[in-house]
Amino acid sequence: MSFTVIVPARLASSRLPNKPLADIEGLPMIVRVAQRAALSKAAQVVVATDSQAVIEACRAHGVQALLTRADHVSGSDRLAEACEQLGLEGQDMVVNVQGDEPLIAPAMIDACAELLRARPQCVMSTVAHALDDAAEFANPNVVKVVLDAQGLALYFSRAPIPWWRDGSAPEQARPQAASALRHVGLYAYHAGFLRRFPTLTASPLEQIESLEQLRVLWHGERIAVYVSADKPGPGVDTPQDLERVRAIIRAGQSSQVT
Repeated sequence: MSFTVIVPARLASSRLPNKPLADIEGLPMIVRVAQRAALSKAAQVVVATDSQAVIEACRAHGVQALLTRADHVSGSDRLAEACEQLGLEGQDMVVNVQGDEPLIAPAMIDACAELLRARPQCVMSTVAHALDDAAEFANPNVVKVVLDAQGLALYFSRAPIPWWRDGSAPEQARPQAASALRHVGLYAYHAGFLRRFPTLTASPLEQIESLEQLRVLWHGERIAVYVSADKPGPGVDTPQDLERVRAIIRAGQSSQVT
């Protein structure tokens, strides 16, 4: 199995300005993400960004980076341009690791890529894990996914799905139906499809939910879902998230020293 990890990094962020360059114990966050991804089985790890400052930060730490257009409306569009620059096409496999996941598990990256390789009928694969927290189940910032009998995605939503008719909370219903899954924003694609994705018409469902993976389902393509037994480490969306990740990495470094 051979694949390329591409990490899209947009400098602008409304909740955390200059997020890719945020310092995490001496390294820019985007560099930490790339270093974690490099521990996977990826043949290469490339950052795709709209910022020369991110390019320079990556190169200062030996991370390959590409400058892409600033007008991309989504991370998938940025990845498609990166595929063109790298000459990736057809069945070449690409894994999209989000640039705000400095604790991403390398094994999860490998599992996502391996699932796509094993499911030739799918154009994409992604990851989910069991969701048993009632507050997260109701939180629109937590994306949920439901699967069919073959482990393929039926639908992604910010709403609490599936919803039990009697309104039972997830923890109450779990013995009867352990099917609430939290979607993890990690994707593997065939490069040919990824380069075609920006040409597909945006779906009404995608616009309502603000979830671009719904465009894939709307056009009749299939997405395989790896259900992980482990939850991923926290991502970084806010200053509070950043402090939490700093503390986790600081604690990990301290334990290595002792």
